[in-house]
Amino acid sequence: MTKSWLRQKHDEFVRDLLRDFCLSARILEERFRAFEAGGGMVFEVLRDLLGEQMNKGLLWRLKDTAHHLFRDRDEDNPVGQFLDWCIGYIFHETMKLKEDAYQQQNYAPWFREMQNRELPETDLIISRELFQLLMQTNESMQRESRRIRFIIRQCRKLFPIYLADQEKNHWLARFLFKYNGLVREVFEENYRDLIRAIYKDSPEMLEIMASRSLREGGWVIQAAEAAEAACGKWPASQAAALEKQTVDAWRARLRV
Repeated sequence: MTKSWLRQKHDEFVRDLLRDFCLSARILEERFRAFEAGGGMVFEVLRDLLGEQMNKGLLWRLKDTAHHLFRDRDEDNPVGQFLDWCIGYIFHETMKLKEDAYQQQNYAPWFREMQNRELPETDLIISRELFQLLMQTNESMQRESRRIRFIIRQCRKLFPIYLADQEKNHWLARFLFKYNGLVREVFEENYRDLIRAIYKDSPEMLEIMASRSLREGGWVIQAAEAAEAACGKWPASQAAALEKQTVDAWRARLRV
């Protein structure tokens, strides 16, 4: 990838970074909660989330996107490097988690069944010792889950700082509008900080920018939904009212 191409696609990469982070964080949190409730970590879910070199999963693509965005270090503003490191850390800890889940899912049942067999004493002693070692992977998964959760929380603090200059990013606005529920779910109490960091004192610009972008793409109904959302949430905003008027006039011409 050339630098010029990366610059050209920068806004899309920024959108992809936040989108894939949110999707990955939600999947991981779902697995952590199931694990805490007594369920398994489910090796197949983690395997699909990670993927492999020739068929990369969501988390692997997230790691690659971070590397593309932050390959040029800015010593005066290291937030990007912090994010790059955090996302790489999540990736590698999830790799460990996947391997531990494989051991628990595929070998723990077999070792448990061995404890009930009538084995020679020597074999029984060995099986118990190996089983004790295998059970330590459960503790490992707890530690890995805690570390991943901690890093995800740090990412939720870093993203508002990193995205503070992205108020003109149409791709980002469209994602934030369309998948607002996902973003709120992942960022929790940091959601307001995220929107305030991007759109400053004009939070209605999220829906307005999304509407403008959808208009430019020819998505009439979706643009109208965004414009109506802007007016509904921010009835005193002149910018929102103007955008809705523009969309309504466009729809009238097209008779949509």
